[in-house]
Amino acid sequence: MRTLRTTLRGAAVAAVAASLAAGAAVTALPATAAPTAMDEGRTMAKASVAKAEQDATSKAEHKAKKPKKPKVKKPKKAEADPDFGPNVTFIDQTWSTDQINALLDSVNDEEEMSQNRHQVFFEPGTYGSAAGQDNPATATDIVNQTVGYYESISGLGAQPGDVQINGALHVEPIVGCPERPWECAAPGSLNNFWRSMSNMAINPIQRPVGDDAALPFPAGVTDPHQMRWAVSQAAPMRRMDIQGSLTVFGRYGEFASGGYLANSRVAGTIATGSQQQWFTRNSQVGTWDGGVWNMVFSGVQGAPATDFGQDLGDGVKGVKTTLDNTPLSREAPFLYRDDNGELAVFVPNAKTSSSGTDWSTSAESGTSIGMRDFYVAREDVDNAASINAALADGKNLILTPGVYELDAALRVDRADTVVLGLGYASLTPTAGNGVLEIADVAGVKIAGITADANVPESTTLIQVGPEGASVSDPANPTTLTDVFVRVGGPWEGKAVTSIEVNSDNTLLDHIWAWRADHGHGVSWDGNTGAHGVVVNGDDVTATGLFVEHYQEQQTIWNGERGRTVFYQSEIPYDPPSQAAFMDGDRLGYASYRVADHVTSHEATGLGVYSFFNQGQDIRVESGIQAPNTPGVTFRSMTSVFLNGSGGINHVINDTGAPAVGSFASPQVIAYP
Repeated sequence: MRTLRTTLRGAAVAAVAASLAAGAAVTALPATAAPTAMDEGRTMAKASVAKAEQDATSKAEHKAKKPKKPKVKKPKKAEADPDFGPNVTFIDQTWSTDQINALLDSVNDEEEMSQNRHQVFFEPGTYGSAAGQDNPATATDIVNQTVGYYESISGLGAQPGDVQINGALHVEPIVGCPERPWECAAPGSLNNFWRSMSNMAINPIQRPVGDDAALPFPAGVTDPHQMRWAVSQAAPMRRMDIQGSLTVFGRYGEFASGGYLANSRVAGTIATGSQQQWFTRNSQVGTWDGGVWNMVFSGVQGAPATDFGQDLGDGVKGVKTTLDNTPLSREAPFLYRDDNGELAVFVPNAKTSSSGTDWSTSAESGTSIGMRDFYVAREDVDNAASINAALADGKNLILTPGVYELDAALRVDRADTVVLGLGYASLTPTAGNGVLEIADVAGVKIAGITADANVPESTTLIQVGPEGASVSDPANPTTLTDVFVRVGGPWEGKAVTSIEVNSDNTLLDHIWAWRADHGHGVSWDGNTGAHGVVVNGDDVTATGLFVEHYQEQQTIWNGERGRTVFYQSEIPYDPPSQAAFMDGDRLGYASYRVADHVTSHEATGLGVYSFFNQGQDIRVESGIQAPNTPGVTFRSMTSVFLNGSGGINHVINDTGAPAVGSFASPQVIAYP
């Protein structure tokens, strides 16, 4: 069994803020402390982790050579605010832009598989100056920093406009060739995961920062009134008001793979360039420009017209699919200041057939829950027993940033319970257990958590309702929002099924279930996982479903009347042979599998990609497998050959051309 190394990073961030408030200049965060004797039971004795710590120390030494950061005075929290611990920072208008940028620079440099987590909140107010907005290269007094791994930045206003940022909170690609960036499309933004931004208004004024500013061709340069958010999976932008344009790929066309935008307004142009796929839901856009394989819009005002599969000339086929309304939606719960200046969590109601933004916090739009009804958990204080005791006592739950080791699953037994994770709060099992189990109740809301498989193997990591669940409410669906699962990556992990949905009328909104293709503990026999998402309940809806690299069917739909709007999946890279990747006598495993007994199902905007990297001619008979019946319908599907060997023979069942070689991307407009 693997347990975690104690980390002092969160305490170090708090210590930096305290030192700055006391007037001391701080040049870098302290390197992570070595475990003491009493921590040895939590030490991960792996050479790869030792190397990561050595790299982190080298990085800290490098940062120490930079000019000193300005003094930062951390504002006092209101007396009524609970203690959110050292990994949550509140910024208010007493902070100067230099202080804000210094703080953000101290938390944006985590490594990809770091165990550290950060949440930054902006109190209502205006930050930065708009004076230089027409010429970012010379703009001064702007809030301008990159957003890194395991970093969530959120406003605390009741409306996005209650927090006004003049500047940019941006994400840039990894620059592979500093002297000729246009020649290095990879890795670009392919691994820009696990970061988020929400509930703010941004007047985009962006310029390069840090080491990037010294490059001959800085990645961080944008056009005036434009901000870059060059991300891939698990990097949502929600409840944002971008008062200009947004680009979601690198300056020089670097690769990017995925993205999610919801309940947001972008006044100008969203430029997608090399972005391979993107899902936009219940938003408002000025102009949409571009797309590579699968761009889906659901309830988006200003969305482009559907052109998927249409001949656009010069051999180019359309890749955009637009639904006027989202069949079922619920916006994410969020922390905010209520009319009395107290912290509360607003939980929006579910809606059907909706479009456009909804930023209301009225009683008609949802429920505001005060802090007295929440248990605020901390990784350095709590365990499964203490958290479950609070849940059993009727409390809702806030998981502050951290990695929680659990020897038993968190049990949600009360209807309408809210579980809200901050700063990519992560749950990992230590005894072959799951990490979250929802009882046979309705209306539970889970948002902002990451589940990391561990060893010994878990049967199921997240279970929504027990087998045979019978309680549900179509008007108040149990909802999973921004829930991410990893099998391998931070360490070796094993889980047969990542997410199992047994309750009817469940909503899955932005899920990324990922059997790691890189990181620690990654091998065909190491990080084992059969299925990412298994749906047994009826009337389950998924909006923004990303499921990748599992070793058998990645998504299985056994329930009736299921609906999916946008699906993205990669076949596992690493089957050692065709014999190791067979579904009975069928070549490979379909990624999206609707069970043969299902009579009603609909799915729109699906992309299944292959990259077999073991040098074997491995084939998948079809990326999608479903019964051929009038009630089971699909629209806008594609298979893509990314690289490597082998490929996908058909898009769905026996329909669609092979995706084999040379970035082949056959399309099927509708099935049957």
